Amino acid sequence: MDESLKKQPRLGARERIVETALKLFYRDGLRATGIDKVIAESGVAKMSLYRHFPSKSLLVAECLRLRSQSWISWFQPAVEKKLRMPGAGLEVIADVLRTWFAKADFRGCPFINAQAETPASDEDVLEVIREHKRVLESWLVELAIRLEYATPKQTAAAVMIVMDGMMVRAQMTRDATVNDAGHVLLKKFSRHVHRDELQEEGEAAQLYLPGL
Repeated sequence: MDESLKKQPRLGARERIVETALKLFYRDGLRATGIDKVIAESGVAKMSLYRHFPSKSLLVAECLRLRSQSWISWFQPAVEKKLRMPGAGLEVIADVLRTWFAKADFRGCPFINAQAETPASDEDVLEVIREHKRVLESWLVELAIRLEYATPKQTAAAVMIVMDGMMVRAQMTRDATVNDAGHVLLKKFSRHVHRDELQEEGEAAQLYLPGL
């Protein structure tokens, strides 16, 4: 029998719940997606869902953890690949984000979106969001060290601000010029962080307001 004609194994209840919730939370938002909608679209029983996820908060947290793993595993290698090109610098980050922004199902950064919809008391979700940003920023620090930027921590913090701004702007406008602006900004920023006057830690504040 042709292997392609064989039925794919049916996902277990937990996998179906998470797969459905991942899609709905990102597409429609956390508040607009109720548990009943997840149950209806995943085809699982309510008792089964609550056995795996006693609260909506725990389901959201699990979805964001998986989203983080998936996004990081795509983003970092894509940036590393572009950095192998001669003369490449921080601006390649904007070029990688361009491919994400161009996708038909792009709805912005799922972590920024979740932060906006999550109450301050929901530590289960907020800690996953913070951890995603910590992992990304730590990697950017390592990247800045390898690229021999004068102040790696400040460089990474500033790049995070540019990235977050690009994500929000791209979500709001769907305008391709967001990518061009991000590319130019990061390229100009690269020149500033290599200047001799930024070698001193006390002058690191200049990183945030370079004379563009």
